[in-house]
Amino acid sequence: MSTLTTLEKHKLKKFIRSLELIRGRHTELVSVYIPAGYDLNKIINHISQEQGTASNIKDKTTRTHVTDSLERMIRHLRLFKNTPPNGLAVFSGDASEREGKPDIQVWSIEPPQPINTRLYRCEQTFQLDILKEMMEVKEVFGIVTLDRRECTIGLLKGTQIAVLDNITSGVPGKVKAGGQSAQRYSRLREEASKEFFKRIASLMQDHYLELKNLKGIIVGGPGPSKLDYLNEPYLNNQLKLKIIAVQDISYTDEFGLRELVEKSQDVLAKEAITEEKEVMQKLLKQLAVKPEMIAYGKDEVLNAIALNAVDKVLISDFVEDTIANDIEEKAEASGAKVMFISLDTPEGVQLKEIGGIAAFLRYQLA
Repeated sequence: MSTLTTLEKHKLKKFIRSLELIRGRHTELVSVYIPAGYDLNKIINHISQEQGTASNIKDKTTRTHVTDSLERMIRHLRLFKNTPPNGLAVFSGDASEREGKPDIQVWSIEPPQPINTRLYRCEQTFQLDILKEMMEVKEVFGIVTLDRRECTIGLLKGTQIAVLDNITSGVPGKVKAGGQSAQRYSRLREEASKEFFKRIASLMQDHYLELKNLKGIIVGGPGPSKLDYLNEPYLNNQLKLKIIAVQDISYTDEFGLRELVEKSQDVLAKEAITEEKEVMQKLLKQLAVKPEMIAYGKDEVLNAIALNAVDKVLISDFVEDTIANDIEEKAEASGAKVMFISLDTPEGVQLKEIGGIAAFLRYQLA
């Protein structure tokens, strides 16, 4: 199952947020999930039967809300000739914030990934878990930085880098003493290194071996220590087969994990974090070299959109929904592409610092 694009994820998140705000007085909000390829007429017949059941609800207000919601949903579903390719999620209920003045509405979405579950629910809140699961990043990467003194074990999930463990070895540094002292220190260092590598292997096994959807492991570190570790039988063979890249980097702490991801962009070329970093690095370079081809800030970007001068708009997750929605709608209407940028990378934070909205221009504005 493919990872959602930033735009798909944002639209789905916006849809979910709007429905999360609605609360029923009782179990009166209707949620229906129609799987991809399922006969729409069967769903309509099922909802009609539920209308008959709803007529037995004792509370008059709840009975009216449920039967009206089901009627609105049936009418809405009749607008579709067939079930959309990815299925359909449909919701209906009273959206009014004023008691005694109902506002029965219906909402539907063809999700960006196929629905595999048929579901009918009538509850006090809409059933949104199936849609929320689609937004979760399904595949993760293990990222490990190490030398003989320190190791940091982490996860890359979408655009997020999480530290799972950081350990130090206590391996003594090299000494200048000669003779037997040098040999003894060398032997101590080697024994301590072996014990440290065994600890690393044990922790990697604890964190990664049972991890579902582990797509691969990337290992990095300064000097030859990482290769010494990987070339010896410390690591579980199942995990060793998951290693997709080994990189030379300068650090072994949390900053090292970020450096490791930076150095592995070719390996992570299809991942969300790389897509965001690439477009943001292009934006920052353009700002430095040809700033006249970039607009940033809400007013400047909206003006450029109105002049049909925008090729692509970048919107930070930091931007308020109402503003983001307005810019997104106007940009798409003008034929411009839209991309939403998280705050999980340094580049994403930089977009926030210049107002959270920026655009690549098709031509220079006067």
